[in-house]
Amino acid sequence: MAGRAAVPEVIWARPERTGRGPKPAYTRADIAATAVRIADEGGLDALSMRHVAAALGCGTMSLYNYVPRKEDLYELMVDAVSGEHEPWEPSGDWRADLLRVGRDTRALMKRHPWLPRLMSPVYGFSPNALRYLEHCLTCLDPLDMKYGMKFQLIAMLNGVVTTYVANELATAERTRSLPWSEDDENAVRIAYLGRQVASGAYPRLAEAFMEDSGPIDLEAVFETALEKVLDGFAPRG
Repeated sequence: MAGRAAVPEVIWARPERTGRGPKPAYTRADIAATAVRIADEGGLDALSMRHVAAALGCGTMSLYNYVPRKEDLYELMVDAVSGEHEPWEPSGDWRADLLRVGRDTRALMKRHPWLPRLMSPVYGFSPNALRYLEHCLTCLDPLDMKYGMKFQLIAMLNGVVTTYVANELATAERTRSLPWSEDDENAVRIAYLGRQVASGAYPRLAEAFMEDSGPIDLEAVFETALEKVLDGFAPRG
């Protein structure tokens, strides 16, 4: 296949452009920014090497001189948006700092809705991803734990954030596609649920709904999910 490397390689170990010729017309940053813009506007399915090349004003085959594979393009994109993590000095409270990391990551994924689909350890060793990982480990300096466990904690935290945001985005996308309002949809479903619970077939659900817990606070659910991950590694005293 055109552009596919014959042996495994890391895009960051390659020169900016291969082959002979004049000085490269584009940088990896240019290519990544263009690809991110396309994905932000049309989703990951709108992204193609041809589309990126056209937006840059070059031929598709020319783009392969800079980015040999589409997987490399994905890695450039993940690295580019990972650079949006604003640097800040850890407070010394590792729990508070990891919660802040989780919130920041959620905000990043919501700015770039395609990102959850590309979250993979394969793309975890780019320059900005390594800086992010180093920052997370710095936040965990006060925690007396081996680095292997710290890596597990960071991975689990990112996994929870990714899953939560992916569900948020899917729900929002479904809502946008409805031919009626979200309130009308919810009213119909709540009425149906009420009839089912009132039938007597689900006594525990009926008892649960009798509790005056109020509407679900989705922000609180997110915070609780992060807290539970942290508790699993170092329970609060």
